[in-house]
Amino acid sequence: MARATARHILVATEAEALQLKEQIEGGADFAELAKQHSSCPSSSAGGNLGSFGPGQMVPEFDQVVFSAPVGEVQGPVKTQFGSHLVEVTSRQD
Repeated sequence: MARATARHILVATEAEALQLKEQIEGGADFAELAKQHSSCPSSSAGGNLGSFGPGQMVPEFDQVVFSAPVGEVQGPVKTQFGSHLVEVTSRQD
């Protein structure tokens, strides 16, 4: 069974997510931005969501986590919770 570990930053708007993605691409630390800006409880852990399998997250999130390259920030990914920036930190297919 496939497993992945990922971290994310959850914000209210796509515009805010794009702004944070620019900062990350410019060298800002993903975990620090997650701690400062993410509205998810995982923010205190730098956005780390731990390990999970397919179907444990909302479909839009799952689709990215189980298809995107490891180590590249993806998004914004829009879900019912808001806009996410997602980084797959490891995956076993």
